[in-house]
Amino acid sequence: MVEQLGLRERKKQRTRQALIEAAVRLFEDKGYDHVTVAEIADAAEVSPRTFFLHFQAKEDVLLANADVRVDLALQTIAERRADERLPELLVRAMDQMIANAWDSDLSSGLAALRTRLAASVPALQARLLQRYLTAQAELAQALQREFPDRLDAITASALVGAMVGAVSASALTALQRGDGPAEVRNAMREAMALVARSVA
Repeated sequence: MVEQLGLRERKKQRTRQALIEAAVRLFEDKGYDHVTVAEIADAAEVSPRTFFLHFQAKEDVLLANADVRVDLALQTIAERRADERLPELLVRAMDQMIANAWDSDLSSGLAALRTRLAASVPALQARLLQRYLTAQAELAQALQREFPDRLDAITASALVGAMVGAVSASALTALQRGDGPAEVRNAMREAMALVARSVA
């Protein structure tokens, strides 16, 4: 039974990846506004119903890995080592997110495409902002739970906002000027280190 579940999960992941790749191709070829969910599904050789089993809307394809990254960071915080200090935990959680971005969005070109489209697609801008704010709140709450004597809600939110904001802004700037994946990753890590140094 375990093997069967494993096969089902792998098939699900392959379908999800096929949808992402089809959407990226179509967005690049036709422009975001001229691509429908039905076209994405057809290009991935699945039904529109299958598309909606994986994504709520067209813009969510461009945020396909965001939840995975946040979950990785939340798991890292929840599994804090006994002697791990606040700056070390924050860096380790953020580094998990950067590593995932490298493995998925940066190397595939999805991050660069998302950056270009976000400048001109209001629905995508709104979805990005919503996900960004939700992620920051989730991470701040998790961090406060691990350091209840040191962080109140405001301090935790400020700290996470500084870290996520710095890393995101550096990635955006690097992508906008046309840097390659390695340069973008380096910019994110430099921003992470900069904020970490300010956390006593």
